[in-house]
Amino acid sequence: MDEVDDRFRRDRRRSVAAAPGKAGIVRIAIMLIVVSASISGLTIKAWNQTTEDGAASVPMQQLHKALDLAQRGDADGAMQIAQQLLDQNPKFEPAMKLKGMLLEETGRKEEAIVVYEQALKVAPNDTDLLLKDGLYKLTIGQKQAALDLLSRAAKARPTDGEVQYYLAQAYHLNGRDDLALEAVRKSMKADPYNASIKQKYGELLCSTGNNQEGLHWLAEAKQGDSRLPHIDYEIGAADYKVMDLPGAAENLRRATEVEPGDLNALQMLGATQAKLGQWAAAKDSFTKLLARRPDDVDSLLGLGQCQLELKDYSDAAATLQSVLHLDPTKLLAHFYLSRAYAGMQNSAEAAHEAALHHLMMEQMSFVRSVETEQREDAIRHPARELLQQHREEDALQLYTEHFKGTQATPGDAMVFVGKTYLFMGDTDDGLRCLHRALALDSHVRGAHSYEGILALKDGDLSRAEKEFKAELANDPSYQMAIAEMGEVRYRQENWAEAADWLNKSKTMTPELLYMLADAEFHLGKAQDADLVAETAAAYGRNNPQLIQGLEALLIKNGQGELAKKLASN
Repeated sequence: MDEVDDRFRRDRRRSVAAAPGKAGIVRIAIMLIVVSASISGLTIKAWNQTTEDGAASVPMQQLHKALDLAQRGDADGAMQIAQQLLDQNPKFEPAMKLKGMLLEETGRKEEAIVVYEQALKVAPNDTDLLLKDGLYKLTIGQKQAALDLLSRAAKARPTDGEVQYYLAQAYHLNGRDDLALEAVRKSMKADPYNASIKQKYGELLCSTGNNQEGLHWLAEAKQGDSRLPHIDYEIGAADYKVMDLPGAAENLRRATEVEPGDLNALQMLGATQAKLGQWAAAKDSFTKLLARRPDDVDSLLGLGQCQLELKDYSDAAATLQSVLHLDPTKLLAHFYLSRAYAGMQNSAEAAHEAALHHLMMEQMSFVRSVETEQREDAIRHPARELLQQHREEDALQLYTEHFKGTQATPGDAMVFVGKTYLFMGDTDDGLRCLHRALALDSHVRGAHSYEGILALKDGDLSRAEKEFKAELANDPSYQMAIAEMGEVRYRQENWAEAADWLNKSKTMTPELLYMLADAEFHLGKAQDADLVAETAAAYGRNNPQLIQGLEALLIKNGQGELAKKLASN
């Protein structure tokens, strides 16, 4: 569901193919319907008039001639007539649509879209154009623009199964699965025997956690058409979610046989076999996948676990080291590597990896704030664009819609907009929104913290401490404020309290972990500092400046070997 799903049209094409020789006729018939439906959108009435004896106007006669040529396979002749008509009247929409279709038929999709978008300016309510442009916007990742276009198409043609099918996908990609389900139900009502729609309905149900009902509809879809793309994989994935592991293994095995290039199915098959304790089979699945995608971290981790369980300790250690080289934040890799070292009788390395795993597991309790931040990521960029256009109310509405069904409040929306302003460098509007959030709800999360972070940026430690303490008075467990209090104490060179606050925060922020490691070194806790420094390097691996700082900190404190290890990663 992360890419444009064209199964609906493939399913329609399959139905057309069932009647040999009729595909071209059907295609041209569709074109005729589209063109005739578009005539009402002409801006120059004379081009839509008939002659005195009731015959079609000259432009319409030429258009039908072009369609006849296209039907007989003379695309060049049809294009020539369409272009002549547009040279005479650039806003003759039927000719624009015909030109776009001819371009699309010859594989020149991007040129076709340009023509369709020009036609849409002439006829902004043309449903076919809205659908085509909406699908194109989905293809290039413009999810909100696609949703706007497809919503307009659905408003004009609410019972059109195809429009509702793609509208469902647009809703899903914009995080509105409730509306996606509503749209796909309308699509299924319009076309109750379409297997692709049933498949989509099953997928959406599974994506919302309703796996049992999703399985029912996926099975219905397969019964209607066993050749649907990825159907065995989707049934197997749903089986996996409801913990029917034998069923999942069978469907996923079939998926890999039907579509050998489906690496997602192969990876999930390996994971399922591992859960069933079928270590040799799982190892074989992961090995096949890695032959095609050698840097796939999850598959490497799965292979490492299989090698460990098969007691190939040396191979397991090598594989798991590769995992950690690619992604040192993989917690299970540290755990499995500790076991592999233990199997190799390397107790020192085993203890070190076990300690790292324990420390990073503790930090996973920082998940409450992280989850909110991750959910906000989807709307961060569009919200910023709205604020740059001075559309603050629209940005607030965007947040409200995105978090609909959660416990988010108007105060939370105002905090989000306030901090977005701050990140844009607009201090005045940022503070105005944060203060407004507190006026709406004096206990709203984050408002005091972001004002405190601004104070830290300005070097005002006293005001920063005041804001963080105010945040903690509302919520003593708010981990961002706890961590930032650690930074205040660090800047005050109060090493013991800095270490205490930062340890208590369980932060995963690399810069704060650097401060914790430095504080631990000042307190003479070199072993703890080493672990924190290695953890900071894991989370900050894409920040060269941070890594250089950590290396310098380690060398300064006599930990040259660890510094070299971090540099080599």
